[in-house]
Amino acid sequence: MSKLTSTNYSEGAFNFATLILRLAFGFIILWHHGVEKLMNFSTLQYTFPDPLHIGHRISLVLVLFAEVLCGALVIIGFVTRIALIPLIITLGVALAIVHRHQGLMSTELAWLYLTAFLALLFVGPGRISVDGMLN
Repeated sequence: MSKLTSTNYSEGAFNFATLILRLAFGFIILWHHGVEKLMNFSTLQYTFPDPLHIGHRISLVLVLFAEVLCGALVIIGFVTRIALIPLIITLGVALAIVHRHQGLMSTELAWLYLTAFLALLFVGPGRISVDGMLN
C-alpha cells in the first residue's frame, strides 16, 4: 500500500511510463490520423484546412510530415524531442485556428494529444528508446 501512495518513483517505472506514452500516442497519431490522411491525399489536397494561408496541399503535406514521420520517430524514440515539435505545432494550430470555435467536447482528443506530447517534450523519451540507447 505504501508504494501506491508514495510520491517517489523508480527509474524503471518512469522509463516504462514514457514508453507507454510514446507507443500509444505516437501510434494513434501515426495510424489513425496520418495514414488515414495519406490514403485520402488525392481528395484532401483540395479541401484540407489552410489556416496559415500557404495552400491546401502544402498544409496537408506539413501535417502529414508531423503525423506520419514524426509520429513514427516518437514511437521508436529517435530524435524524440525534435520530432515532438512539429506535432505540438500542428496540434496548437489545429486548436487555436482551425477548431477555435468548437467546444471542449469537440477538441478534447486534440487537447489530450497536445498534453501527452508536451509531457514527453519535457521529460524526454526515457531509456527504452533509440535515444536512450544512444546516450
